[in-house]
Amino acid sequence: MTTLWDTTGSAVVKELAAQRRTGGAVLSGVALTLVVVADESRVAEAEEAATHAAESHPCRILVVVRRQLEAPAPRLDAEVLIGGRLGPGEAVVMRMYGRLGLHAESVVLPLLAADAPVVAWWHAAPPEKLATDALAVFAHRRITDSSIAEDPLAALRTRAADYAPGDTDLAWTRSTAWRSTLASTLDSVSGRRGEPVAVQGARVEGDAANPTAQLLAGWISSRCGCPVSVEDGGRKPNSSGVDSVALQLDQDEEVRIQADRRGGAVISQPNRPDATVALVDRPLGDLLSEELRRLDRDEPYSEALEAATGVSGLAGRSPEREHVWFDPADNGSSSRKRAAAKTADA
Repeated sequence: MTTLWDTTGSAVVKELAAQRRTGGAVLSGVALTLVVVADESRVAEAEEAATHAAESHPCRILVVVRRQLEAPAPRLDAEVLIGGRLGPGEAVVMRMYGRLGLHAESVVLPLLAADAPVVAWWHAAPPEKLATDALAVFAHRRITDSSIAEDPLAALRTRAADYAPGDTDLAWTRSTAWRSTLASTLDSVSGRRGEPVAVQGARVEGDAANPTAQLLAGWISSRCGCPVSVEDGGRKPNSSGVDSVALQLDQDEEVRIQADRRGGAVISQPNRPDATVALVDRPLGDLLSEELRRLDRDEPYSEALEAATGVSGLAGRSPEREHVWFDPADNGSSSRKRAAAKTADA
């Protein structure tokens, strides 16, 4: 590992090339570039998750930490690692101070792995409009996490309003185990009947303020075309925010999946004894690794997000984003000046 203090983007590129020559062609089989945007308080957690994901998806890891945008002078501190704490591949951790943080792409773009897709992951509060961050504009896939926002449900609605194909949310990824269990259970009921099962209604119990519970309810509604309610349960659910799911079927039958305290769930279905399946909380690295398996648009997510938020037409939007310059230090002064100028001209 080499630490470069008060350096430049060109020096980081040169140091990475020098270490590559010394260590050999470490990333000849790189699958993608993972750009991680993290708050300083979450850097260690983000690095651990990215390292775990890189074990399954060989990638170059670029960690961007924007610090002290109000600093009087721009500054870049960088750690360049090959075969270090971030796994066997290449990684750069960049801490940007002052106005440089608003132009992070100027440092990141030269560091992207050649001819490899780019995935951007915000382990921090993302901007309300991703297009205001150039890192989102050139990324092929964009991963956010509504669950870590101060108001998760408001963040979910923001992501729907700003959605473009290629976006996804780790709140959605946390519902994978529930979705798989529900789908396999309904397949089992259909197999015994010898005909498809019609779901006439559903109820999700747990934490109604958790975006995962809302997205799971949206997925059931979009797939089954039935009303789904989300209700606060009596127990404190796991990170998914889901304690149980009940599906009302035709022929006056019900399927229920109830989480237990031991990292599993009990499946109750018609004409069969109860069964137990694993339903454990997954670490952040597993969630990130799942999202890196696909680089195309996630249509089930967009359909679930539509149903959960009531915002329609998500799948028909363009996957291309055009960068919108946004200066957080401006505080609207430029807008006021433009408005004043128009008034004076009139």
